[in-house]
Amino acid sequence: MGPGGADGADGTDGTDGVDGQVTCLVCHSGTNMEAKQGQFWMSAHAVGAIAVDYAGGRQSCAQCHSHEGFVQFATLGEVLGDISNPSAWECNTCHGLHETFEGQDYALRLYAPVNPVFDNTLTMDLGGNSNLCANCHQSRRAEPGYGMTVAPTDSFEITSSHYGPHHGAQGNVVAGMGFAEIPGSVAYPEQGSSKHLTQASCVGCHMAEFTDEEGGHSFIPSVAACNECHDADLDDYNYGGVQTEVHEMLVELRDQLLALGVIEGDDEHGYHPVNSRDYPDGGVFPTVQVQAFFNWVGLEEDRSLGVHNPKYVKALLRNSIEAMEAELNALAAN
Repeated sequence: MGPGGADGADGTDGTDGVDGQVTCLVCHSGTNMEAKQGQFWMSAHAVGAIAVDYAGGRQSCAQCHSHEGFVQFATLGEVLGDISNPSAWECNTCHGLHETFEGQDYALRLYAPVNPVFDNTLTMDLGGNSNLCANCHQSRRAEPGYGMTVAPTDSFEITSSHYGPHHGAQGNVVAGMGFAEIPGSVAYPEQGSSKHLTQASCVGCHMAEFTDEEGGHSFIPSVAACNECHDADLDDYNYGGVQTEVHEMLVELRDQLLALGVIEGDDEHGYHPVNSRDYPDGGVFPTVQVQAFFNWVGLEEDRSLGVHNPKYVKALLRNSIEAMEAELNALAAN
């Protein structure tokens, strides 16, 4: 074979590829980051008083009440000790390192289904990215009759003014688990059957496209998202009158608990359970009454007025009201 010929002329240059920074800039452009931060400053998550005051530095609370605590929990699985200088949440509280760098990789620190605190043998799955929320927005304890058949003679001691699910058990409400399912006339729906879980999500409702000062990183639920899903023309969240009905039941149950002496307080100063720490001669009640209180305070502090899971919330409240009516009748008979 003879020697090789001379090289031919260079071909035409190909079309330039996509800029390697384009995917990053979808989120990390200056304009987009400023918009997200502006939305976040509207959120209660950005309020230092909620994160830091009282709970932010305490080892047992810091997991959800400070930036430093949540990052430790997400990274190490625990908070190592009290935090001397806790701070409020920020972007990298929830966002860490990317894994795939694809379009839906938002670098969330946690997104797997959660083993709930009230029973870590169970799984609470709010679906993908919404599971990040469930790590904190869940009950911190089991209801007083959990795992047992409550008899009329059973009693329960409330030992703290903070007794109850905690101040934001929305994950349990959406999943339909962890509250006191007192027997009554209304059947409880199957766990995980709420349409706001199967057909919507925390992210879909609270982080819909930012418009009218709602959605996005404000986390304020979007009425526009409600209207899109329900094919409605709402100007609030009271679809089908659910919030009105639930509010009325919450007031009715509260008044029953006041009459039974389980709680004290008023609208101006708030309501709290009568407990053995603050009331040396009080705090012990029939278990069913404490179950009803657990439901009332947990659903009051859910703050959705039933929207998160209408069937579950209405069943809990109606059956609690019926049970407390029986308790009041028994008290009157004696």
